[in-house]
Formats: sequence, structure tokens, C-alpha cells
Amino acid sequence: MHMNHVVTVKKSILKRFDRLPENVQERFYALVRLLEAGGPSAGHVFQNYGKLSETEYHCHLTRSYVACWRHEKKNITIEVYYAGSRENAPY
Repeated sequence: MHMNHVVTVKKSILKRFDRLPENVQERFYALVRLLEAGGPSAGHVFQNYGKLSETEYHCHLTRSYVACWRHEKKNITIEVYYAGSRENAPY
């Protein structure tokens, strides 16, 4: 039986989410749905997807915007901890 993942989004992202361009918001929602259904590696359909560490991943939502998330093995929760400009990305 395949279990869906639970995706949480840090409050800091939600506070400034409406300042992101509309196409970035739409791609972010698409990423969250993919992560819920397919787990942390589901972001591979986005450009420049990659693992930052054993537990952290990232991808480009557009050329200028990225998202980062973390997932501990054997845990169904995926935390999206960054969505914003590439320049300010925490890696």
C-alpha cells in the first residue's frame, strides 16, 4: 500500500507567498501536490532538481525562483522550508 506524504509549508513562506509572481505560485502548488503523491523525489519533474544533502532537496520553479524541502527517511512528512528567489536560496 502506498501512503501519501504530508507536506507542511513554513509560516515564513506563507507570510510572503502573495508577493511571488502568479506563475511561481501555481508551480509551487503543483510541486506540493507532486510531493504529497510521490514523495520527496517527485520534484524531479522540475528544472534543476537535486539533492542538497541526505535529507534536503531543491528545484527551480522558474529560472529565477526555487523551492527547497526536507524529508527524513521513514517519515511521511515533507517540510517545504524555502520558496523564493534563487539569489536568496539557503544553499
